[in-house]
Amino acid sequence: MTYCLAIKVQTGLVLAADSRTSAGVDNISTYPKMHLFARPGQAVIVLLSSGNLATTQSVVRQLNREAKNGEGDDSIFGMDSLETVADHVGQISRAIQQSTGRSGMEASFIVGGQVAGETPEILMVYPEGNHIRPSPESPFFQIGEIKYGKPILDRIINEQTSLEDCARCALVSLDSTMKSNLTVGPPVDLLVYRRDALAVNPAEQLHLKADDAFFLELCAEWSAGLRRTFNTLPRMAWERAGPAS
Repeated sequence: MTYCLAIKVQTGLVLAADSRTSAGVDNISTYPKMHLFARPGQAVIVLLSSGNLATTQSVVRQLNREAKNGEGDDSIFGMDSLETVADHVGQISRAIQQSTGRSGMEASFIVGGQVAGETPEILMVYPEGNHIRPSPESPFFQIGEIKYGKPILDRIINEQTSLEDCARCALVSLDSTMKSNLTVGPPVDLLVYRRDALAVNPAEQLHLKADDAFFLELCAEWSAGLRRTFNTLPRMAWERAGPAS
């Protein structure tokens, strides 16, 4: 299983993903689900992937070949908008799925970033190849195991949220998912992209392993804070009334 998310706010983007691809008593493996394509001053494109691993790996390999060898319209760096990139990712994914002639090859993607001359954007690409944009009310996307990490996003994230708060929220969302589903697990990749930078600051691109001190502190404080808040909730009517006579 997988959990990836992307957040879009006024000042930029935050993208995050786990790395676990399979899990069981004696079978745990990892593979990166965040893939960065960047040419400073020209474009920053981040791909998050979920679904059949053979399909997602094939899509990433083709994009890497195009980025390395192509300088024109056949390269993602030659495309004039992130929407065009999302269409291209969808077309590649559909072609790979159809070439196998088998079911169960579906994959979903989030494409995020910025192309010079355009505004930062996140787009979710469905297995069918089409894509959607986020709404102003819910400026984020999730793919994979989404249900456990969604409540914190719903309560905290809006278009005015700071990138730092978005980053903390993304990590808490991942932690909540990992607590409830063992098929989602570390290492965790986190990337912060600042509007119009057209480059990624290495200090704002994190690869957090299970024993990372900052990640452990963040998760522990979140759990402790939840317990403290729970203990302050209003008492039931029969508790306030005191012992029955």
